[in-house]
Amino acid sequence: MTSFTDLGLPTSLAAVLEQRGITTPTPIQAATLPDALAGRDVLGRGRTGSGKTYGFLLPLVARLSGGAAAKPGRPRALILAPTRELVGQIEESLVPLAQATGLTSRTIFGGVGQKPQVDALKRGVDILIACPGRLEDLIGQGHCSLASIDITVLDEADHMADLGFLPSVRRLMGQTPREGQRLLFSATLDGGIDVLVKRFLSQPVTHQADSVQSPVATMSHHVLHVDREHRLPILLDLASAPGRTVVFTRTKYGAKALARQLNKNGVPAVELHGNLGQNARTRNLAAFHEGRAYALVATDIAARGIHVDDVSLVVHADPPAEHKAYLHRSGRTARAGAEGTVVTLMTSDQRNDVRDLTRAAGISPTTTRIQGSSHPVLEELAPGERSRPGALEIAAPAQGGSGSAGSGRSGGGRSRSRGKGNGQGGSGAQRPSGNRGGSAAGSRATSPTC
Repeated sequence: MTSFTDLGLPTSLAAVLEQRGITTPTPIQAATLPDALAGRDVLGRGRTGSGKTYGFLLPLVARLSGGAAAKPGRPRALILAPTRELVGQIEESLVPLAQATGLTSRTIFGGVGQKPQVDALKRGVDILIACPGRLEDLIGQGHCSLASIDITVLDEADHMADLGFLPSVRRLMGQTPREGQRLLFSATLDGGIDVLVKRFLSQPVTHQADSVQSPVATMSHHVLHVDREHRLPILLDLASAPGRTVVFTRTKYGAKALARQLNKNGVPAVELHGNLGQNARTRNLAAFHEGRAYALVATDIAARGIHVDDVSLVVHADPPAEHKAYLHRSGRTARAGAEGTVVTLMTSDQRNDVRDLTRAAGISPTTTRIQGSSHPVLEELAPGERSRPGALEIAAPAQGGSGSAGSGRSGGGRSRSRGKGNGQGGSGAQRPSGNRGGSAAGSRATSPTC
């Protein structure tokens, strides 16, 4: 079996990974590490949860270590990501690697005061992990220059394109030295990405670790054909089972309404969508990570880049509009070799849309007709004793909406999981659950400003 050191990774970094329970490279890591460590431009495609983050962090840290310290306002490496949550999670993976090599890092994103970011840049930062918008602001104010960037990474490049960040990304990459190394990682490689590849990557080595539509062997897909009035009781049942659950709605209003309904019925839940301020989003994600919230009810803002370990169940309370969104939403479970279940709730008027959606996604789900609010299949999809300890109490955020609705007891963390990982995620398992009772009508959810 190939090890990280077999791929050329320094033993000191391999030891850091081993301390975190990571000993075997994932396919995308095994494919890209040798070329990235050798300084080549790399174009890597792997599904959500395939291990792309370490695929670019490991060579970046290995190549920067031992070099001269960063000068004030002139970082040595830049990682661009589309959302604040993804920026924070990349940093979380980077910190132990950077500490082991004496490198410094700083996150840059909007929604928070810029003074700590400016102060860090003045001191000198080796690695910037940034959303495009705030970084452009700081450059425009004269606080940062990209003239000394040795390595540039674009993470979730296709999501950058979907969110309309390509003009900003092009401006930023145009300020980095042409001779620098560029690593572009994405779940899909389509038209929007080709523009970046042709303009900024030099003779890139392309690695595709899996097919976009190839099913994840450890992920099972189910469609529950339900009557509209029974959706909430079914969601409450699924959300009350042990483990973590992520529930997707199509609108911000729907996510807010469903989180409120879950809490009102005794299932601790939090919401995540573009109307929340940064502090509220951070608190809600922490509650879900820690197991105090059984369910995370989210719009498509969480379909990309939100890495929560041991999510047992993903529920599409609102079927997504297109197949790429289905695949990315579903990718919140069955990560890094763990098992997971994906459930789509479908009403009669959605049958044709869901059929077309699953075909385009290359999925052949098991469909069950449920005529009522209970059915034996619910226990099969989310096994274990149901519990409703009460609504989750989270202090009202300073801006952008409430962290969750309702008041009452805090739901304690649960430690039962239905899947086993290979160590590339975190430890522990809990599964909240989630769902939506809100209306699917309204505008599509928008991603936060970075």
